[in-house]
Amino acid sequence: MKTLLPLLLALGLTTTASAGPVLDRIKTSGRIVIAHREASVPFSYLLPDGRPVGYAVDLCLKVAEAVRQRLKMPSLNPQFMLVTPANRIQAVVDGKADLECGSTTNNAERREKVAFTVPHYITGARYLVRANSGITDLAQFEGRTLVSTKGTTPLKSITQANSERALHIKIVEAPDNAKAMGMLAAGQVDGFVLDDVQLYGIVSARPDADRFEVVGKLLTIEALAIVLPKNDPEFKAIVDDEMKRLIASREAHAVYERWFMKPIPPKNTSLKLPMNYLLKDFWKYPSDQVPY
Repeated sequence: MKTLLPLLLALGLTTTASAGPVLDRIKTSGRIVIAHREASVPFSYLLPDGRPVGYAVDLCLKVAEAVRQRLKMPSLNPQFMLVTPANRIQAVVDGKADLECGSTTNNAERREKVAFTVPHYITGARYLVRANSGITDLAQFEGRTLVSTKGTTPLKSITQANSERALHIKIVEAPDNAKAMGMLAAGQVDGFVLDDVQLYGIVSARPDADRFEVVGKLLTIEALAIVLPKNDPEFKAIVDDEMKRLIASREAHAVYERWFMKPIPPKNTSLKLPMNYLLKDFWKYPSDQVPY
């Protein structure tokens, strides 16, 4: 038995050092599946020709290249998968997607099911209203109607605030951001609550952008990050290391400039949103640990 012990220990160490399930799946299939959104400008959205683009998509493509290099694969084909706010987490849980690249908040509830890497944006929920509405704050929605997107943290937060403050707001769920925006534009609701950066992105793509404005104080503070499968430390280490490298080398800053400060497709207009102090401070010591 004593002669077998070193061999058993060696086998155990070999097993620990081997690729985890996600890396095994990627190596076997020759592809990495990137989940993306339809209309989460500028993080992850579709161009008129059906091509997914965006800030988070660009970061995920850099992560995919890091995975390819780590696995020493001659090529690794990114495969894109469209997801919605309602099914994005489950797509990763079920192994249908290796990375979810959009505008998903890292919070305790979601960490029960999936893992997150270093945040690529820190934002908070505010309100989009028609510019002539006279609404400037949450309290003015009392007795009115607000829409938010199904499966988002702003929807949960506004529902809680409505109950706690007894505002008697009628809260409506929309299946996606485009539908919610359409309801506001058509006058079916009085406001649209979502992360403010997404609201700016949604409005910027419209020809009548001056009809709308983002108002109110932050309802929440949220760290947005790439989602990956839980309990796969080998895969997570590659993703985390690449995100930290991108930040330290300032490649991530250049990607930020591309999507937030320069004209972006399809309208070739700029959001003109400099990096906020929350993200600047967080990137000084990048980590997947968030206090939210």
